[in-house]
Amino acid sequence: MSLDTAIFAGGCFWCMVKPFDTFPGIEKVESGYTGGHVPNPTYEEVCTGTTGHTEAVRITFDPEKISYSELVEIYWRQTDPTDAMGQFQDRGDQYRPVIFTNSPAQRQIALASKQKLQASGRFGDAEIVTTIEDAQPFYPAEDYHQDFYKKNPFRYMIEEKGGREKFIKENWAD
Repeated sequence: MSLDTAIFAGGCFWCMVKPFDTFPGIEKVESGYTGGHVPNPTYEEVCTGTTGHTEAVRITFDPEKISYSELVEIYWRQTDPTDAMGQFQDRGDQYRPVIFTNSPAQRQIALASKQKLQASGRFGDAEIVTTIEDAQPFYPAEDYHQDFYKKNPFRYMIEEKGGREKFIKENWAD
């Protein structure tokens, strides 16, 4: 079995794990930091907004069971792709929406998907501002951030109620 990885940032990484965690072909979803200039950052450092890092998830998947294209579609439905400076109640550069690509093929898929979403008119005249960037080193977050929705279901529920759940129901219901 040959595994691949995908890296997505869409606000608080706690809320980006569960949506991917249950799909067949997903081997692992890991919270972490990427895109910045500080090696091995801590959560406290990333929260200052000065490291250049974004909270993200790294998904290890079996491309024979789930495609990168399918992962991108799942990703869009977890985010507000029209909000460049955070997601929902999480504000700041460390929460910006980004698709980090690991190959030219991933970049091509992500760009085509973004163009398709823009052309769909789902968000009216609003621009799809989610950036597509080359993957940078990924630094796993501290253990207490991993599988947060399982370890801290009540706190996770509060985070979800911070606007994400409502936005998804209003904008992504098909």
